[in-house]
Amino acid sequence: MAIANQVQEDLKSAMRAGEKQRVGALRLVLSELQKAAKEGDGDELSVLRRERKRRVEAARAFREGGRDELAAGEEAEAELIAAYLPAELSDSELQAIVERAVADSGAGSPKEMGIAMKSAMAAVEGRAEGKRVSALVRTALGA
Repeated sequence: MAIANQVQEDLKSAMRAGEKQRVGALRLVLSELQKAAKEGDGDELSVLRRERKRRVEAARAFREGGRDELAAGEEAEAELIAAYLPAELSDSELQAIVERAVADSGAGSPKEMGIAMKSAMAAVEGRAEGKRVSALVRTALGA
């Protein structure tokens, strides 16, 4: 089942249960997924990652501004979106993938980090944030 279909089914369930916050978050997610599909971007996972990242950044900004109640709402939405994403890789799994990608790409110095990152991100397939991958690639290349 496509992610958009699953979100739509979950939205119906949340509406029946009267979960107002969940309904609002699911409607927003479904809207973004439908908009991306209409624009020809069929990668639902990238849409979900982008929306989750927006919520995390908004929560951080609210916390810094002393608006904890708004931050909590954004964090709850980020968790809801994360439930539709594949599980994150553990540190050891990610380390093994990065080491293999660096070796396969032939990168040997920090100047070739772009080549190694391209290979590593393709191997990770969205199961880890770019910051984590970048830090491990930088370490593997001795930067």
